[in-house]
Parts: sequence; structure tokens; C-alpha cells
Amino acid sequence: ADSNPPQAGFNLAESDAKAMAVADATMAAMGGRQAWDNTRHVTWRFFGNRLHVWDKFTGNHRFENKGLTVLSNLNTGTGRAWQDGVEITDTDELAKSLSSALGAWINDAYWLVMPYKLKDSGVTLKYIGVQKDPAGATCDVLQLTFQEVGRTPDNKYHVFVDQESGLVSHWLYWKNFNDAESRDLGPWTDWQKHGDILIAHGHGTRDHT
Repeated sequence: ADSNPPQAGFNLAESDAKAMAVADATMAAMGGRQAWDNTRHVTWRFFGNRLHVWDKFTGNHRFENKGLTVLSNLNTGTGRAWQDGVEITDTDELAKSLSSALGAWINDAYWLVMPYKLKDSGVTLKYIGVQKDPAGATCDVLQLTFQEVGRTPDNKYHVFVDQESGLVSHWLYWKNFNDAESRDLGPWTDWQKHGDILIAHGHGTRDHT
């Protein structure tokens, strides 16, 4: 049995076996698929600022940022919001607050748990080859592209997986698949165990807490 089966909607037909093998190996290095699936609550401040409290099992989500507090469900899009302790009851303002919290979660959760999502729905995974990351480590490089998922489906990533540790060490980003120049998003460092899984705190000059 596959210990790290792809999520429904993963582009198995166009993803290659080497890339999937690397994805499975890094999942194992982070604690394994069962440990990830059994992890229910994840709480973090995105680079020490925006607060997320996420229930993976139910989709319930608490978001706090600059006086805005949103309690919502990521699956249904419903919820309530408060600004500086006063509940937002205006329909349009509430919708904006819910959308803001969801957008922050989409971005911030990817920066936190992207390595666990290499075989997610909508992902196509390709093996690019062996390259050195900027720190000089020998890495297997994976390409992630997307099909009709998220708010930015045209994005492309190159993810560097350290051959020695099995952990993600760096990543590059293209806003659009055919863009000539990538954006260097920096390293993944300071991997620490939380519960039964590993999470990287460090991203260059910034850290999650």
C-alpha cells in the first residue's frame, strides 16, 4: 500500500515517478503521512505577525491581524468577524473580512506546510534534476504547477529537497508559468518537531512563531 497516496485531483497522469518518490521521501523525513493526517490543530504567527489557529479536521479557523478577528470555516466560507472588539454586521464588510482571512490563510499556510502538500489536489509534480541550493547542499529539485486550484493557479515553484536530510531547503517562484525570471523565496531552515511532525521556522531573515 502507498504510504503517501496522492490527494483526489492530483495530476497523476502528468506527474513523473521520480518526483513523486522524492515527495514521498520528504514526507517520511518530516514524520510521515499518518503523522500529518493525524495532526489536528496547528497554531502559528506568520513571520511573528498574523495569528492563525487552524483545525485541520473541521476547517474551523481563527484569524487575528491588526485588530481584526475572524472566526470562520475554511470549507464553507461562513463565519463572524470583529474589528477592535466590535462585531462586523454589515454584509459587505463581513464578506470582505471573511475573504481577507481566507486569503491570508491560503498564503500563510503554504509558507508553513507547503512540503506536506506536494501531492495535493490540482498539483502536477515534475522532477527537474540535481542542483545545489544557495547554501551549497546537493538537492533534488521538484517543479510544482497547478490546475484550477487556489487564487493563483498560474504560479510555478521549484522546490529544493536536501538529499542528505530529506527536508526542503529552498524554493523559487514564478508568478506565471512562462515568466523568464523567478523570484527567490529563500530558505527553509530551523526544522523543529511539533507534536509528531517537523515544521521549518526559518525563512531567511524572517521566522514563523
